[in-house]
Amino acid sequence: MKTLILGNGAREHALAWANANSKRNSGLFCLPGNAGTMDIALNIPGSVTNIPFIVSMAKRSEAKIVVVGPETPLAMGVVDALSDNGIRAFGPGQRSAQLESSKTFGRELAQRAGVPTALSQYCRSVQDVMDFVQRNAGKTVVAKKSGLAAGKGVLESDKPDEIKQFAKHVIEEEQDTIVMESYLVGYELSIFAILDGQDYILLPACADHKKAFEGNKGPNTGGMGAVCPIPSADSKLFGVIEDTIIQPTISQMKKEQLMYCGVLFFGIMVTGEGPKLLEYNVRFGDPETQSLLPLLNCDIADLFEAAVTHSIKGFHCEFADKTAVGITIAAPGYPGAYERDIPVDTLPKTSKKMLLFHAGTTIDRSGKLYTGGGRCFTAVGIGHDYFEAHADALDLASKVKFNGAWYRHDIGKFFFE
Repeated sequence: MKTLILGNGAREHALAWANANSKRNSGLFCLPGNAGTMDIALNIPGSVTNIPFIVSMAKRSEAKIVVVGPETPLAMGVVDALSDNGIRAFGPGQRSAQLESSKTFGRELAQRAGVPTALSQYCRSVQDVMDFVQRNAGKTVVAKKSGLAAGKGVLESDKPDEIKQFAKHVIEEEQDTIVMESYLVGYELSIFAILDGQDYILLPACADHKKAFEGNKGPNTGGMGAVCPIPSADSKLFGVIEDTIIQPTISQMKKEQLMYCGVLFFGIMVTGEGPKLLEYNVRFGDPETQSLLPLLNCDIADLFEAAVTHSIKGFHCEFADKTAVGITIAAPGYPGAYERDIPVDTLPKTSKKMLLFHAGTTIDRSGKLYTGGGRCFTAVGIGHDYFEAHADALDLASKVKFNGAWYRHDIGKFFFE
């Protein structure tokens, strides 16, 4: 089966890696891909926002399925364009993509579905934001940019001046709105459902680590690492999440004709009052995908085909009885202003239990490797338990050498201490 993967991050490298290992792989293409995917696929130079070009390349490559990695082309309607040209795509159309591209849209659907969430208010002015802050004086509140923000449009703070500055930037400079929410206490889970337009299956729970620094401190990032599976996400908790959040969401999506073939992500906060929804996304997560896919025992081509042919019901998706820990290796300055195009001095050897996924890396004509973004690599360790996987991931990450490289050393520890 020929597959075209859109994107150039570590998530897309992991998707390409899984597809390259498929017994059904008869042609693998990445648009644009990175220096890691070029070893296992044909990279096609181009932009993921150039929809006519994507359609053209999907036709020329004769891809049976186009897998859309990042959120921006989904929000722009790339799946609609592909579908209009008779090309099957793994991802939502533009209307359904609003579940992620507009936090207001997603939160309103959750409310109509009766899904438990944080108390919230939609704010179109800085004054609306500050009124919410005043009503919650002395409390930590959460401010979320409604539109796409690459995982970084969230501020948790109890400082009115800091919140006001954030609100001014989002509302006055970015011309967006803000969702203000009460601060939930607990721990986060990432749960991915594979949809086929009517039915769904659930994948093992992961835990992303959004904060930049050790101990879950510092500013939000696009994700500094992930662990899969999570021992506390047992069948009992999974059952509660499915009954109170996932099934009501799916039912409401069916009522509003929002179902699609692809991924629906549920960001969950497990609180003392039970699990509550943080947000929806409509694609695989980064960095969760890098820890999830190495545990997949079934053929990913079969999984994608089941989704796009409306036959996911009863699909048996097996996962290895192991743990995977992914550690993001970042550029100096990230998640603020960071250096780009840093020469990479050395990369470690990989193995079946130690994987390295590239994010935005490039190679010049002489063969020199360079970083290309704020998050540059994901080092993944796979072990019989968390401690083995974590040790291998740390060992691998320590051998990625470029000027200013840094990473968190405590990914996943919260769940296993």
